[in-house]
Amino acid sequence: MSLTLAPNISDPDDFYAELIGGQRELSEDEALRMNARLVLLLANHIGDRAILSEAIRLARSPGG
Repeated sequence: MSLTLAPNISDPDDFYAELIGGQRELSEDEALRMNARLVLLLANHIGDRAILSEAIRLARSPGG
């Protein structure tokens, strides 16, 4: 299995709005912690270390 890079979220604009809304009224530090918890929750859901390593590598590169 490889990392899915093609658009795969139904209603991506709604998801983005929900993500941003989830940070509303949070301090910058609280928003960063929320994002870190979200990443860990989703990483646990994915579970595949090779996929997670590929995602880290891609996220680190400019233009990801």
